[in-house]
Amino acid sequence: MSEEKTEKKTEKKKKAKNEPEIKLFGKWSLDGIEVRDPGLRAYICLKPIYLPHSFGRHAKRRFQKANVNIVERLANKLMRKGKNTGKKYKALKIVENALQMIELETGENPVQVLVRAIENSAPKMETTRVMYGGIVYRKAVDVSPQRRLDLALRFIAEGASLRSFSSIKSIDECLFEEILYAANNDRRSYAIQRKNEIERIARSAR
Repeated sequence: MSEEKTEKKTEKKKKAKNEPEIKLFGKWSLDGIEVRDPGLRAYICLKPIYLPHSFGRHAKRRFQKANVNIVERLANKLMRKGKNTGKKYKALKIVENALQMIELETGENPVQVLVRAIENSAPKMETTRVMYGGIVYRKAVDVSPQRRLDLALRFIAEGASLRSFSSIKSIDECLFEEILYAANNDRRSYAIQRKNEIERIARSAR
């Protein structure tokens, strides 16, 4: 029995070696991408996938969005308002073009650059409303990892859409610039500006 088990294991290993590597959009590998922020590590999904489209399987399950690929979550944020509402494939094409530009500009894996941008633009603290005796005031609180990731993705998508509004640049170029600025912690990034503003207000509310 032990010999049969070892033979089956070796056969499985041979099949795994012969199988082609699963790459995002058929271009970029998701293996070896480093998430340096320990809080976000469990929530940034980097499972190998060809097309980041889950068809909303996670929608009715609580906290299941943590199992949705990070590139798909960015595309979902691009669909929130305006012309892209409900146009998933259009949003995915915008993200793919932006990632292609990042690869040409930096020579790095663009998904790694996106992860770095998310880590830099995720706020660590914000304020909440507290009411005592009819008086409302702000109190500084720590942000949960899930919300940190949601806010970072929202800020990146908002920054790209605002940058492309009344501009000759396409949304693809604007998303490319926003991700690159956020990855370099550049103050020109809308996401970095929003993060700094939220944390500044929280520090003053302590």
